[in-house]
Amino acid sequence: MFRRRGRPGLLGTVARTAVVAGTATATAGAVSRHQQQKAADKQAAAEQQAAEQEPPPQQYQQPVYQQAPPPPVYQAPPPAPEPEAPAEDDMVSKITQLAKLKEAGVLSEEEFSAAKAKLLGM
Repeated sequence: MFRRRGRPGLLGTVARTAVVAGTATATAGAVSRHQQQKAADKQAAAEQQAAEQEPPPQQYQQPVYQQAPPPPVYQAPPPAPEPEAPAEDDMVSKITQLAKLKEAGVLSEEEFSAAKAKLLGM
């Protein structure tokens, strides 16, 4: 085959330009990716360092609502026990004693009547 000497032809020039341009593009892309990766690593390291320095976020716990107890039921106090009726014998003995005091002159007629009425519940 015949080989030409001197300057390359049009096809050779285009081929060389394509190789140079391809190499430049590949190199520029690699440099760009390297710079992006380096910036991303730097940012991740800064975020991690900031996260280590910050206090942990406080967890918000939703309050647990409990059912309110039913309101107290107010009841009337139990009726007071009725005083036991004094025994008839006891009442008779007291009236007899009052009568003796009246006869002895310790009680007047009005005092006797008032005491007797009090005993009988009048």
